[in-house]
Amino acid sequence: HNSTAMAKVKAHELRGKRKEELQSQLTELKTELSQLRVAKVTAGAASKMAKIKLVRHSIARVLTVMTQTQRENLQKFYRKKKHVPVDLRPKKTRAIRRRLTKHEDSRRTLRQIKRDTHFSLRKYAVKE
Repeated sequence: HNSTAMAKVKAHELRGKRKEELQSQLTELKTELSQLRVAKVTAGAASKMAKIKLVRHSIARVLTVMTQTQRENLQKFYRKKKHVPVDLRPKKTRAIRRRLTKHEDSRRTLRQIKRDTHFSLRKYAVKE
């Protein structure tokens, strides 16, 4: 198998790859991990024991890049839409999410507008 050829996976290199390539790399890493686990049971070399962690991290990196690119594409797709899926909306805090929008907050009734124009705050030149 290609355990010596498999160097540490770098995220920036993964970002350039297509989905199918990432999928194949993921299966390769998973098979390698299973082989290493077999070696662990059969009292394999110490170098293989250390490699387990490296392979697990590589798998995590590949999965992370896959989900990130998927989310980016979905965000692009939903950008101009009226409704965005909950998991793509900004998280912020519960209070902020429930707050009125800027537009809703700035709206005034006709009565309020009239009251503001006719009885605006008076400006005084002299202050105590």
